[in-house]
Amino acid sequence: MPAVQTRFRRSPHIVSYWSGGTLVFHNFATGHRVAGSALTIGLLDYFDEWRSAAPLLARSTIPSGQIKAALRKLVRVSMLHASNSHLPATETAMARWSDWNPAAGFFHDATKDTRYERNPKKVLAFLRARLRSRPVPPKTKTYAGVDKVTLPPVPARGVFSQVLLSRRTWRRFGTAPMSTTAFSALMDLTFRAQQFLDLGAFGPAMLRTSPSAGACNPLEAYVIVRRVTGVPTGIYHYAPLKHELARVNNARRGVIERHLPGQSWYGEASFVVLMTAIFGRTGWKYPFPRAYRTVLLEAGHFCQTFCLAATALGLAPFCSAALADSTIERDLGIDGVNESVVYACGAGTRPPSVDAAPWPKRQPRRRASRR
Repeated sequence: MPAVQTRFRRSPHIVSYWSGGTLVFHNFATGHRVAGSALTIGLLDYFDEWRSAAPLLARSTIPSGQIKAALRKLVRVSMLHASNSHLPATETAMARWSDWNPAAGFFHDATKDTRYERNPKKVLAFLRARLRSRPVPPKTKTYAGVDKVTLPPVPARGVFSQVLLSRRTWRRFGTAPMSTTAFSALMDLTFRAQQFLDLGAFGPAMLRTSPSAGACNPLEAYVIVRRVTGVPTGIYHYAPLKHELARVNNARRGVIERHLPGQSWYGEASFVVLMTAIFGRTGWKYPFPRAYRTVLLEAGHFCQTFCLAATALGLAPFCSAALADSTIERDLGIDGVNESVVYACGAGTRPPSVDAAPWPKRQPRRRASRR
């Protein structure tokens, strides 16, 4: 137990809620959760600013040993900060979200690092059980008893319409490497800076092929190159101003499968783009938590642009939000708060004689040889 003169302060990043009859305290800067009690509430309320525990221990009717044990636990799970220990780095990082918290910060942390079931049979069993407990929601809304207008036939479709109609999520890829030309074109059409807008004292605004709220451009692109002609395997950062790649890490075997859990088929793609967001770019201009939504929407805009451009180039694109967030962020060397992964997309060459987007063929399990 720290010395009595140690001072404590409540973390500013705590949200509390009821879950299954249990009062939960959740620090959305560190990701720690702890079940609470009346003593927890009292201690967190008392240490609203830096205070010593000595006055509390002297006058409380609760045994001092019980209070000290509770203080140790609350410090360990980052609900309280102690003056004789280092502040977690993510607490300092999350403090920069002060205009957005607690709404955006809590959502950001609570939706990271979801556990994904990798066994297809268990997934199917879950969906069947789900179907027994609740019906599938209707695919669309309908209105009865109201006036309706029948729209005219669609005229002959042009090239762009065909691209839209051809876009699919591919899960099988050809064995041929992607050409540097196709890769370069896809990155150019999706992530490269195309124009600049002079905003006077606010500096130039970068314009790309997808919209960005307030032209803040929070998104960065990191590329896992697996099989692209002329580009060594590795993890790269894409520079939108210079249209070049900067190597930031090695592409270890199976890295795509680790980054996109439960989706092993994407390990055969030519490359994967991990989109990250530097939230401070948007937060500087829009100091209210709704702006967090615009960052996620923006990632969707860029991903659709990527998939359409890849389709037009005759490639096999895909996108996924099922991410191993913390694993990706460690590999990219980012903190997961000020910069965090938000979406992934990728592409490969198309398998021969295939013009649809088939599911991957299941490979038979090899029996262990007996020696």
